[in-house]
Amino acid sequence: MPIGDLQKGSKTFGRARGLKGEVPSALAYRMPAEWEPHEATWLAWPHDRETWLTELSELEAIYVEIIEYLHLGEKVHILVQDAKTQGSVSRKLRERGITKNIFLHRIKTDSPWIRDYGPIFIVPAHLNPLPLGGGEGRVRGLRGQLGVTNWVFNAWGGKYKPFDQDNLVPIRVAGLFAKEEFSTEMVLEGGSIDVNGLGTCMTTEACLLNSNRNPGFGREAIEARLHDFLGIKHIIWLEKGIEGDDTDGHVDEIARFVDSKTVVLATEGNPEDENRTSLKKNWEILSRACDQDGNKLSVVPLPMPERVVREKMRLPASYANFYVANQCVLVPVFGDENDTKALGILESLFSTRRVVGISAIPLIYGQGGIHCITQQEPVL
Repeated sequence: MPIGDLQKGSKTFGRARGLKGEVPSALAYRMPAEWEPHEATWLAWPHDRETWLTELSELEAIYVEIIEYLHLGEKVHILVQDAKTQGSVSRKLRERGITKNIFLHRIKTDSPWIRDYGPIFIVPAHLNPLPLGGGEGRVRGLRGQLGVTNWVFNAWGGKYKPFDQDNLVPIRVAGLFAKEEFSTEMVLEGGSIDVNGLGTCMTTEACLLNSNRNPGFGREAIEARLHDFLGIKHIIWLEKGIEGDDTDGHVDEIARFVDSKTVVLATEGNPEDENRTSLKKNWEILSRACDQDGNKLSVVPLPMPERVVREKMRLPASYANFYVANQCVLVPVFGDENDTKALGILESLFSTRRVVGISAIPLIYGQGGIHCITQQEPVL
């Protein structure tokens, strides 16, 4: 079945620092939706010259542009490799007049894809989200402590090495501010899930059920861990992602919640395109899907850009890989005729935020996008 209702899980699936081993759901934690108010956005400054042999300086300029938009509405935490990089990043930001809400941390990384290996933050469930369309949600009753969930990262099924520094990032971030840290032995990347903040999660079978992540884990065990550590009550299982995606099908390339009952879904109009069949199947699944309370979801089609190819290899270009910040929505664009159409659709859905197109060509050369390089920290 593509849609699963979750059963209560065990308290033995992971360890919780300072909390007698209880899992977050037993302590009434939940994972907020991305449009709920942020305290900050976390980024990891790019440094991989093997991936970006000639494009690294162009990629750094894109990071500065992204930070320029983000810092106007929230704090921006940036992980840097060393003191030299810290000085270089500080200088680049000062030259653009970016001086407030910026925090640099010397925490080593292997890659910039912090969405997948970084901390997934959780908040006490009694904070009572009010997700009103277009991301107008507010949080009331600010009590309790922010939590950090720490999942195992194995570089998308062991495809790339090294990844040991990336895997340590959540516990290092938790240590910066003495936040509650909950660890589990399950492999999970942040881009493989998308939530509505009220207990519903979207994911893909191709990724989460892949044997290169959690061999021996069945669907029920994975669902139980998502319940225990993120407060997920209901899962919508899509089938697969898009061609060229080396993550085995991250959901943030195909389907995203834009409010608690509305999903944008990547669609392919070209009948000859490789993505046509799988995206149509995902549409069929979502058209039957309900939220955690049994209410039907509204599904909004989002076009796909034309194929982006490098060295004869198709890359995972998608407008669905956008990031929702406090004051803006940052959308990857590709110099494609569908750029304007995609931006217009998202503007209609996020009426209280500025929707901005960011050139994602250098990022897509590394097989990622804007959502992949960001991680939200919710307000508490």
